[in-house]
Amino acid sequence: MNVFGLVGNPVGHSVSPSMHEAAYDELDLDARYVTFEPDPTELETAISGADALGIDGLNVTIPFKQAVRELVEPDDLASRIGAVNTIDFTGDRPVGLNTDAEGARRALVRHEVTLDGRTVVVVGAGGAARAIAFMATDEGATVHVANRTRDTAIELADAVDGTGHGLDALPALLPDADVLVNATSVGMEEDVSPVPSEALHADLVVMDAVYSPLETTLLREAAAAGATTIDGAWMLLYQGVAAFERWTGLAAPVERMNRTVRAELTGNEDV
Repeated sequence: MNVFGLVGNPVGHSVSPSMHEAAYDELDLDARYVTFEPDPTELETAISGADALGIDGLNVTIPFKQAVRELVEPDDLASRIGAVNTIDFTGDRPVGLNTDAEGARRALVRHEVTLDGRTVVVVGAGGAARAIAFMATDEGATVHVANRTRDTAIELADAVDGTGHGLDALPALLPDADVLVNATSVGMEEDVSPVPSEALHADLVVMDAVYSPLETTLLREAAAAGATTIDGAWMLLYQGVAAFERWTGLAAPVERMNRTVRAELTGNEDV
């Protein structure tokens, strides 16, 4: 049996176990996906223990994405982003990857959105924002970063040859933007948006990394403005797909995984 899992604290809310186990069931794989909640002070012990026990792969979530980078061999993209969210234990030394970047890229591709030559505005400057900003730059986009703390936005923007701004710059940035991505948690707990609704327009593609709720205030207001909208479950899905394919070497059963994610998030088995 192959064992994969998720390490974070907390992890009880995660839909990853259901998503991955649905994939194992679809392909009739002898595998399980389990969750681990180590004390933050015991992360090194947890990773070395997983390696010693023969665990094949781990996803990594808050608060360990940055710290775990020092305990594995990060690939080039994970090194540049500064965060690891997937570990592959099948080689001589655990390899750290960042499938958040690939998840965002595939979510856009799913909706027939290309980034080469486009202008992308990323709201936020944390881990998800970094993954998206580096991915967009690698795909040929010009990236502008807007964040509550302007200095943090400038730091990320400098790393991707973009421009950094405070959130107050969004009304000036969005008229010429092709793609807007909210990479903050704004909209998860409260019915609010990080973006002024009057700055949204019909030529914009708006993707929200928030997946609970599926329809955030930002996406609702973007749809009302005529924009193309992409909910956060797509990025969640495709980062999991990328991890699954890395670990197993198999093509992921994307549609089965997607149905499972959406059923988990909505409580509706018929989605």
